[in-house]
Amino acid sequence: MLRKLLTYLIFPAIIVVLAYSIFESIMTPVRFENELNRRKEVAIQRLKDIRDLQVMFKSVNGRYTADIDSLIDMYNNGQMTVVRQIGSMDDSLAVAQKRVFRDSVKISIKDTLFHTRTNFRVDSLRFIPFSGKAPVQLQAVVRIVSGVNVPLFEACMPYNLLLNGMDQQLIINLNADQEAMHRYQGLMVGSIDSPNNNAGNWE
Repeated sequence: MLRKLLTYLIFPAIIVVLAYSIFESIMTPVRFENELNRRKEVAIQRLKDIRDLQVMFKSVNGRYTADIDSLIDMYNNGQMTVVRQIGSMDDSLAVAQKRVFRDSVKISIKDTLFHTRTNFRVDSLRFIPFSGKAPVQLQAVVRIVSGVNVPLFEACMPYNLLLNGMDQQLIINLNADQEAMHRYQGLMVGSIDSPNNNAGNWE
């Protein structure tokens, strides 16, 4: 009786449990990687948008800002100057008759940046996605490089916040891997340590 019980009930149950454990041990990292890539895609787009606004802010103000509200306000209310040329310099007659000239016009930044993206929401730029509304870590400085004042900025999203709610041990492992390679433990664009052409660490 005991042998039948072991053969037909207990052993199959053990096999099912072991098979499920093996399956989960394989699939847990796979699911983590898939979700990591999904979240990184959203975060990278947000950091690119912040970079675009910072570049625009610097073109207007001569510096970057560490205040995300300043970027949002510039987007909503700011203007930029665009120089347009009337006529062609290749038309010698028009040049001689002074019908070729340049004209400066002011246009809304909102009508220039991101205007083709129907899903763009400027207020969302202040938050790290999936984090429960943790703020993006934004810094801006002016450093002397080769005797010249160089404005710099960086915007950061640590994995600990970006991967909120995901497997904690796998997040720890990911951070340890980044640390071992002397890389920032998250996503960032720009650098306040040295000029890097406002590159993202995913590029």
